[in-house]
Amino acid sequence: MRALYTINKYFWKYRWRLFLGILFVSISNLFAIYPAQVIRKALDTVLEATKNYKLAGEGVESKLIYSELTEQLLIFAALVLGFAILKGFFLFTTRMTIIVMSRLIEYDMKNAIFEQYQNLELAFYRKNNTGDLMNRISDDVSKVRMYFGPAIMYTINLVVLFTFVITAMLNVSVELTVYVLTPLPLLSIGIYYVSNIINKKSEVIQRQLSAINTYVQEAFSGIRVIKAYNQQLDKEAYFKNELEDYKNKNLDLVKVNAVFMPLMTLLIGVSTIMTIFIGGRLAMDGQISMGNIAEFVIYVNMLTWPVASLGWVTSLVQRAAASQERINEFMETKASIVNPSKEQMEINGNIEFKNVSFTYPDSGIKALQNISLKINAGESVAILGRTGAGKSSLASLVSRLYDPDNGSILIDGKDIKTLNLDILRKSVGYVPQDVFLFSETIAENIAFGTQLDISREEIEQAAKNAENYDNIKGFPKGFETKLGERGITISGGQKQRISIARAIVGKPHILIFDDCLSAVDTETEKGIINNLTSVMKDKTTLIISHRVSSVAHCDQIFVLDDGKVLEQGTHESLLKNESSAYAELYRKQLTEEQEALE
Repeated sequence: MRALYTINKYFWKYRWRLFLGILFVSISNLFAIYPAQVIRKALDTVLEATKNYKLAGEGVESKLIYSELTEQLLIFAALVLGFAILKGFFLFTTRMTIIVMSRLIEYDMKNAIFEQYQNLELAFYRKNNTGDLMNRISDDVSKVRMYFGPAIMYTINLVVLFTFVITAMLNVSVELTVYVLTPLPLLSIGIYYVSNIINKKSEVIQRQLSAINTYVQEAFSGIRVIKAYNQQLDKEAYFKNELEDYKNKNLDLVKVNAVFMPLMTLLIGVSTIMTIFIGGRLAMDGQISMGNIAEFVIYVNMLTWPVASLGWVTSLVQRAAASQERINEFMETKASIVNPSKEQMEINGNIEFKNVSFTYPDSGIKALQNISLKINAGESVAILGRTGAGKSSLASLVSRLYDPDNGSILIDGKDIKTLNLDILRKSVGYVPQDVFLFSETIAENIAFGTQLDISREEIEQAAKNAENYDNIKGFPKGFETKLGERGITISGGQKQRISIARAIVGKPHILIFDDCLSAVDTETEKGIINNLTSVMKDKTTLIISHRVSSVAHCDQIFVLDDGKVLEQGTHESLLKNESSAYAELYRKQLTEEQEALE
């Protein structure tokens, strides 16, 4: 239960609904008690009338007794029916308060988890699987909702009903009440031991479900690769094994509940037998009436479902505790990158790295080592280097997707860690190496970073600058074409160009192109670069590429190797040094282009 303490704050938030729920449960159970008393009165009346009827014999008096009995029984029946209707009405209002409260809490929890997910840095997502994240915000939250809804409602119902029933039973016979309640301690002991087993098995089940969700999500995301390598049967076999394991774990839990429920029903049955046996002896001694025995049997049966539901409620609470413990793992994770300021400011685009070193926190890979470089506002700068040289890591640090281990990054002379993070990222147009498009229209994808507050003309102009306008207009619905998941319905080059349009449409002060032209041909690349020349004017631009042709026009070129700056200068100055890595790369790529033309 300790894991659930963290969310008990929601009871206070929705205290009025909870209070009304308790009130309605109490009233509902009050109208459940009265019918038993009415039936006791009816049975005693029938027995008394039967006795008088036999004594009166045949005549006017016996007919009068029969007529009065019929009238009284009709009144008793009407009372029972009326109480049943009132009980049903207040049971409805109970659900409309407590169950609705649980749905509102579920809504709040999912929003809180989603907000927490978005606040956590990229390192968190590199360490945790998407399927596991999805399971915690969906299935785990649903199980916690059952704690706030049915579990709380049935627990309140049990407490209130027990209070009313036991009070009514004690008023009839203390001795009979003690005998009837004798099996309850055994029930409490059973619940204590079984609940621990349920908790452990529930946690195992939830973790297995997360593993299954992760596997399915990866399989569907990589379906093209699976089909290309003809691995469908292997994937199906693995999934079947995982599902078999999940089924077996669930069956283990079901077996525990299967034993638990009949055991409780048996104990209730023992109480009923004791009621009839001991109650009959007391009635023969004249201590209670026959109607009291019927009343007690009704009371015992009234307790049957609430007591039997105790095992189900225990299971719900234990499952909720196991799920909330998993949720708390992420909710208690502290984001290392937070917004330090709400100060309104304007970013010009001066960037300076001072002895910056960076290691990926999740993998331990050292990406940058003691990097120092300076980029003036309005300059276009190229970052070249082989795979793993640290190019993309440098770009991620400018957007503060990560923080460096050592050294400092200055934007307009101020430490990046002191700047308003919202304004910083709004001022950066970033085209990542791994393009991600949403399952929305092309226009919505381009306008994504602007909160859709942008005209259609600006969207279309951004597409033209990215050399993608004609392609988009060629689609049946043009800019209103709906893309598939991750943009699967279009080619890699088209995805990259839409991503470029998304980056430039908001007119940011800093542009970062992370190897964003790798999926387009040389001719298209030249067209994009020519179009971007006007866009890049007066903007600080970082172009990360492995093609010299993409960066020859840049004001500065930095060549990285093994996380260090190997060379820097302009295109012309670097070519003058024929032994430089840049000059060697230029000659190699020039030869490859000539061979391709031949």
